[in-house]
Amino acid sequence: MATPDLRVSMVAAERSGDMLAALLLQGMQKTWPLLQASGIGGPQMNATGFMSRWSCDELSVRGLVEALWRYRHINGIRQALIQDLLASPPALYVGVDASDFNLPVERLLRQKGVPTVQLVCPSIWAWRPERVQKIRDSVDHVLCIYPFEPDLLAQHGIEGTFVGHPVADVIALTPDRLQARQALDLPAEATIVALLPGSRPSEVKGLALPFLQAAWLMRQQRPELKFVLPTHELLKPMIEAAIAQTDMQAHVHLVMGHSHEVQAACDVALVASGTATLETALHKRPMVIAYKMQWLSWQIANRKRLLPWIGLPNILCNEGLVPEFLQEQVQPPALAQAVLRWLDDPAAVAKIQQRFADLHIQLRQDMPTLASHAIQKVLAA
Repeated sequence: MATPDLRVSMVAAERSGDMLAALLLQGMQKTWPLLQASGIGGPQMNATGFMSRWSCDELSVRGLVEALWRYRHINGIRQALIQDLLASPPALYVGVDASDFNLPVERLLRQKGVPTVQLVCPSIWAWRPERVQKIRDSVDHVLCIYPFEPDLLAQHGIEGTFVGHPVADVIALTPDRLQARQALDLPAEATIVALLPGSRPSEVKGLALPFLQAAWLMRQQRPELKFVLPTHELLKPMIEAAIAQTDMQAHVHLVMGHSHEVQAACDVALVASGTATLETALHKRPMVIAYKMQWLSWQIANRKRLLPWIGLPNILCNEGLVPEFLQEQVQPPALAQAVLRWLDDPAAVAKIQQRFADLHIQLRQDMPTLASHAIQKVLAA
């Protein structure tokens, strides 16, 4: 039987991790009602009572080169965090994704006897398989959000539990398109394209303008199309500048937050590679995926890539279900035509919706509860 209190340190390094961590915290609070949680997080974690010493936005980077540019700042935060944790060790450390930041912290704490858990398995199946040794040295247990990961980890002597993907619990199996449109003040009968250029500044810098240029081209062919774009305060100035540059102010409905409602409301999405692609799939919406990063970062990452796809729906279904445009392929005319093809092929849309429904059921496992049970076993070991 768990005691009602537990002091845990938790680190999420971006907005998608903030969402995952908040759901885990809610599950843990049912097991440990007096839970004290602090570290690095975002608004959704803070809403659970989490105490953030730093915002997750301070750690949010994409690509190895970008990380090097901000290394001094990010490493300074990590060293300050480590100093605090070693001075007053928590009962548990949970790293949420962001393995490059979390694994070194976990390794030091584990050497001091602090149990360490990693939520989200580092994607050794997709790229950088050399991280296996680091995971084995750093983590007592991995909470896996994809079903094939525990067996893969076990081959390397690492304990893991499939807890399901928490987003699959949150998103309805049959999303209500009309209700989402009403909530966002969007017309009920319109054909709506969601523009999802990412949640990090580096993503938006590379994708916002080509996405909006693609939207402009789509409007030239189909003036009746409506566009909706979710963002948050940190990114709003960049998004607004790109909208102004493309003269799309009157045609893009900018929404603060509410990305799930946007995905439910749309007919098709143009989306940056990342968690948003899985969220869009769980909303059963067809999509076009784009990925663009700093050139040198891409050269380094691409050499270590193990799979033919970068989009989670394609990876999890083990099939190129939705088109992907990478780096120099991210051209507005190509993006526009790929989006319009979905609107012209209802049979293909119906097929992909069924595949996404099957994926949703597979991933829906009540992550907060299963993860809390796994953590109990780690603490009891």
